[in-house]
Amino acid sequence: MLPVNRSLLKQLSRIVLLLSIFLVAACSKAQSNQQVSLPNPIASLIVPSTVSNTPTKSSAQVISATITSPPNSILYPSSVVESTLTPDETSTFLPSTPPVSSPDDWMSLPVIPTLSQTARSLYQRGIEMGNDPHAFSKIGDCQSISTYFLSYFDMQGLYNLGDYKSLQETIDWFAGSFSRDSLAVKGGFNAAAILSPLRADPKQCKPDENPIECEFRLHNPSIVIISLEEWWAGHPENYEVYLRQIIEYSIEKGVVPIIATKADNLEGNYLINQTITKLAQEYDIPLWNFWAAVQPLPNHGLIAVNASGEVDMFHLTHSEGYYFYEDPTATQSGWSVRNLTALQALDAVRRGLSNQP
Repeated sequence: MLPVNRSLLKQLSRIVLLLSIFLVAACSKAQSNQQVSLPNPIASLIVPSTVSNTPTKSSAQVISATITSPPNSILYPSSVVESTLTPDETSTFLPSTPPVSSPDDWMSLPVIPTLSQTARSLYQRGIEMGNDPHAFSKIGDCQSISTYFLSYFDMQGLYNLGDYKSLQETIDWFAGSFSRDSLAVKGGFNAAAILSPLRADPKQCKPDENPIECEFRLHNPSIVIISLEEWWAGHPENYEVYLRQIIEYSIEKGVVPIIATKADNLEGNYLINQTITKLAQEYDIPLWNFWAAVQPLPNHGLIAVNASGEVDMFHLTHSEGYYFYEDPTATQSGWSVRNLTALQALDAVRRGLSNQP
């Protein structure tokens, strides 16, 4: 790690903070009623029904579960995966998202996911299709813009992992993807916009491409982080329809989705986070439980009042030098924890896909 001018970094952090104030204005709280053209849905994933519901939690907040009597095969529909998976009946299985017994149990799920054999099979198929194992993409709104989400991990000297030095291997593995401006990320994007050709960048995308199709074609990822914060004014069923199609398109392309819960609770009754967790379990894909990560933070990592004096409780808090994880005061902000836990989720998925400890 190169010597760091902390004074300069603090100035850079202030600039990022000012930029965020302008950018959050683009993260509109209003939902568009625009009709979009959506890809045909793919049949639901068949997941094992014999997963034990007695998980144990380790110091790394990883929950394990075993298949007590595995089925002969765990498979995607033939339209998604060409071959079926036949696991060893004596093997231990880790579902990507542990099972829950009640709708609110998602709140106790680990921040960092484990990797199931289903996800490994999907990843391997994607590699065989030509996906780049060293590339990941981002799908999201203003809270996934590279200006302050993950980008500094591509800039030597502008971050310090502190006690998390083991994450450097994953930073090196995915070098270039952290700071890349995804074609499927934009302030104001919601789940429907990701699937609409009208919302694609006309300068880089084909006329009939939607943002996710364009992003996958140009970046060719093997993993995608899906973090869509925009809410649906009390209609989580709409969110589910579109998020399901985003997940299914990723699966069709052999890209492993990591889906994130939201830090806020503006829908009431955690309806959107319940939906996100349900889909992660249904498709047996990794869940990054970001909501759980920010609960210990002051005000749960959320801005109480924004620069205009309005009650916010949606956008994340900032701190100077928030990529410097050796500084405990800098890591008490929502953005600091968001970047760290996103990197940890990527690390866990990368290691799980390669069967590393």
